[in-house]
Amino acid sequence: VAMAATRSVMRAVRVFEFGGPEVLKLQSDVLVPVPKENQVLIKVHACGVNPVETYIRSGTYARKPALPYTPGSDVAGVIESVGEHVTAFKKGDRVFTLETLSGGYAEYAVAAANRVFPLPDKLDFRQGAAIGVPYFTAYRALFQKGCAKAGESVLVHGASGGVGLAVCQIARACGLKVLGTAGTEEGMNVILRNGAHQAFNHRDLNYTERIKACTGPGGVDIIIEMLSNVNLDADLQLLSHAGRVMVVGCRGRIEINPRDTMSKESSIIGVSLFLATEEERRECATAVLDGIEAGWLKPVVGLEYPLEKVAKAHEDIICSSGARGKMVLLL
Repeated sequence: VAMAATRSVMRAVRVFEFGGPEVLKLQSDVLVPVPKENQVLIKVHACGVNPVETYIRSGTYARKPALPYTPGSDVAGVIESVGEHVTAFKKGDRVFTLETLSGGYAEYAVAAANRVFPLPDKLDFRQGAAIGVPYFTAYRALFQKGCAKAGESVLVHGASGGVGLAVCQIARACGLKVLGTAGTEEGMNVILRNGAHQAFNHRDLNYTERIKACTGPGGVDIIIEMLSNVNLDADLQLLSHAGRVMVVGCRGRIEINPRDTMSKESSIIGVSLFLATEEERRECATAVLDGIEAGWLKPVVGLEYPLEKVAKAHEDIICSSGARGKMVLLL
């Protein structure tokens, strides 16, 4: 009986009020969730940290979870138990998910079985925690919303982060010409190792001129934009005829001249994985699992933090200069 009692609680991060990173409270007496029908319980080994989680935590985001809650969606680990009617997984299976029901910054997390995928042995748990949101978002931005085709050019603005590197790998594998920007020498090298044909430092004053020189008078077909509040105006100058900017990330307002879209009949398109249909999610999953199988999908893990340092992770993902892969919490 004592054994059962000790197993029923876990360490988990809880948010009781919206605010800065300091509202993330690590507690050691949180009840382990129980999987209901068509759900699984995952023993979490690693959980990805996404910028959107910091916006939700601050209370400034469009979606606000009911308080208190546990953040985190990109989890990799091992199936601990399964609910009724779950046949695809059994205890001990290595898995990853991009959507938990109970929150991923915890020792255990419940997820819907249809949102959980097998994690092949060739990838470790840290990499598993770097797949979900970044790769699904990258695929959605490129193909479902951006209608990318082999032979087109894509500029990834902020290519050294989790989503950026996912875009580089997917676009390269699918036959696009890939250009990427980063803010450090190290970031540029990471981009080039992960599918970009050319890398540019967006801290250089004349870097957009270099991009223009590289794409020629035609311009670039698709721009995947991680920081649209800084770059959108310049992006419109870089586009080809019928080019499109995919807005994946934004941290504020920007002023643009809509006339810049008229001269090229270009488009500015927002991307939200949250709005994907069930069919679109399945398409993303198929593409991602195929990529792992084929060997070109190799998540790059950046900074790693223990669960105790979660507040520092939230600070660093917004304030650090230059990303290098996906940030993860290790359990």
